[in-house]
Amino acid sequence: MASCKRRSMTGILTPTPAILKLVDQMVQFSVPASISTIARRLSAMFIFVLALTAFSGGVCAQDDVVVSDTALVQLSVGVVDKQGNSITNLSANDFAVFEDGVRRPILHFEPADAPFSLVMMLDTSGSTITFRQQISQAAMRFLDALGPDDRVAIVDFNGKGPKLQLPFSTDRRKIAYTIGITLQTGKGETPLYEALKYSLKELAHEEPRRRKAIVVLTDGLDTEARNSDRAIVGKASGAEVSSAIKPETNSQVVSVLSNADRQGVTIFPLALPSGDPKRLPLPDPGITAMYAAARARLDLLANRTGGRLHEIHRLDDLSKLYAQVAADLKTIYTVVYQPPNPSSHDGKWREIRVEVAHGDLVASTKPGYFAR
Repeated sequence: MASCKRRSMTGILTPTPAILKLVDQMVQFSVPASISTIARRLSAMFIFVLALTAFSGGVCAQDDVVVSDTALVQLSVGVVDKQGNSITNLSANDFAVFEDGVRRPILHFEPADAPFSLVMMLDTSGSTITFRQQISQAAMRFLDALGPDDRVAIVDFNGKGPKLQLPFSTDRRKIAYTIGITLQTGKGETPLYEALKYSLKELAHEEPRRRKAIVVLTDGLDTEARNSDRAIVGKASGAEVSSAIKPETNSQVVSVLSNADRQGVTIFPLALPSGDPKRLPLPDPGITAMYAAARARLDLLANRTGGRLHEIHRLDDLSKLYAQVAADLKTIYTVVYQPPNPSSHDGKWREIRVEVAHGDLVASTKPGYFAR
């Protein structure tokens, strides 16, 4: 349903040369020659607008803007058999989607082999300086496993904030070169969630129904979140320290998940061993709680977007895990549906369930979303 929005004086339509030429041609038929040229042109312009209004069936005095309140939910769905083998040859008719127990029609479907747009996020903060070479080698193997039509952008993040090192491209040589150059610099803090929001903005420019994903290599120790966690732990005492932090309530995490939900972006975190709470040299309860919260948030990002958290126990595993993510991306279907109440933004949780027609197959996707 079209609606009219008032236009400010600074947004008034400026006639193009073509319109002015047409107006001049109208002058001789519509305005007496005794009137000045400017007055004749303005009068003819008025006639032209009236004619355009009549032709278009009526226009509001304000802008005619099409406003849509339709909200769609985009899912990334993986399917395996009882042995855990991925199934990649299904069609839309094989799936059934339920929101809060109510079956919803599938409006759009992309097969598992459809190309995707992917942001490769590289943590170039101070904590990764000693093993940048392993990161580079692993990332190159990841590129080798992608399809020719998959579009990749490179975003790195460090003490200077996130930066787009390469816009979306299918040029593998350019992508590889950018990765190598990017990993040669960078130090300082870890603005992980700022970089995730930055990457989501870049993905928003891609085609809306294109499959989208973020692969982020990080220890998960976002600087701002860690400062907030430190303040929470400092106020807790005794046995309360280990459970004082509620990872899912962090405002940055909530913002990232909301944006990922709206775009249907799947997030695959690769968690570096330097952020593993089990590897801390000193068993300080407060520090352990902070590291555990950081790792829990990475797990939350993966589960809530239909991705998977890959924990790196040895740096030698980097190449293998990057290859595993590439394999995961090739087994994901995209399913889009309209919720029962698309205009409802009550902030409540909506539960999602996906079923497959074949009884021996199991589908997995994000468990739901908050209607914000």
